[in-house]
Amino acid sequence: MSEGSLKPRLQSDMKSSMKSGEKARLLVIRLMLAAINQIEIDERIELDDARVISVLDKMTKQRRESIEQFSSAGRDDLVAIEVAELEIIKEYLPEALSDTEIAEIMDQAIDSTGAESIKDMGKVMAFLKPRFQGRADMSKVSQLVKSKLS
Repeated sequence: MSEGSLKPRLQSDMKSSMKSGEKARLLVIRLMLAAINQIEIDERIELDDARVISVLDKMTKQRRESIEQFSSAGRDDLVAIEVAELEIIKEYLPEALSDTEIAEIMDQAIDSTGAESIKDMGKVMAFLKPRFQGRADMSKVSQLVKSKLS
């Protein structure tokens, strides 16, 4: 993708959703654009794709947490809504990494940072975050790193 191509793609998809009458999809795209625009206004900057991906990644994390909470509360109706929103958001994120790819990159991070114990977890996570942004669930990665260093 070229620099800054995600936001125009979202805007284009918003127009397409309006024309085709896909109300659920339109709602989620508007949520994504609102989150992006809020940061742009607050910080007076134009977000690049990396920053847009971090915003969308945060939104996926929020959806996953909501799904867990609604599931434990037995609210299947709300779970279905969150899952549908999560699927739409995922369309705009880079392809997710496989468990094997995550393990390989994690091992490289541990080797290159010289991490030996749980005290070095911050160094490893700082190394991994830019590589995994939008491509892996960082809370799961954190648990894997923790178990590897323990």
